[in-house]
Amino acid sequence: MTANLTSADSSPSLISPTISRPQTLDSFPTTSPVKLGVMASGSGSNFEAIASAIANGQLNAEISVLIYNNPGIKALARAEKYGIPAVLHNHRHTKKREDFDQQIVETLRQYEVEWVVMAGWMRVVTQVLLDAFPNRILNIHPSLLPSFKGVRAVEQALEAGVKITGCTVHVVSLDIDSGPILFQAAVPVLPDDTPETLHGRIQVQEHRILVDAIALINC
Repeated sequence: MTANLTSADSSPSLISPTISRPQTLDSFPTTSPVKLGVMASGSGSNFEAIASAIANGQLNAEISVLIYNNPGIKALARAEKYGIPAVLHNHRHTKKREDFDQQIVETLRQYEVEWVVMAGWMRVVTQVLLDAFPNRILNIHPSLLPSFKGVRAVEQALEAGVKITGCTVHVVSLDIDSGPILFQAAVPVLPDDTPETLHGRIQVQEHRILVDAIALINC
């Protein structure tokens, strides 16, 4: 079932998120925190949103490990701030995507991860990772899927001249930015928006619905 979009408050930057729960979505008992493996390629703001929600008691989960693929990214400092182990898997050192994903799977299993969260992970996944965590990989994408898949989603929205865009949390499938949708939040596009200003407002809602999606899998 999907809720209708309605105005959540007087702010022009937010329309309340839609929610759905696919029948394929697995869940874990609420008595113990779900163990997450978070994957990030950049600043790690979504990673910190999850870590902060856990620290504040808002989310019944624990981040077992952060996996990152770009040395020196800001996400690493955020992991250190919360005392979360971080493991670098540099895709530049692996020729085949499948071999790269196998290395990631081994690390996730080492840390006894139950669910994987792609929080700004800028790599295409293969069946190797999907088979290791079937229907247990989430992704956050800065558009209202199925619109504006792939890279530069915010720029795509501006170039298309749409009045509303937003963000989506979905279960990952082999096709890029596809798979069952869990949450979406719509963000109006303002007349003077740039990619930076629009992306900044979208990120606020990314942090919100990603935490809500993780709470959903553990209920």
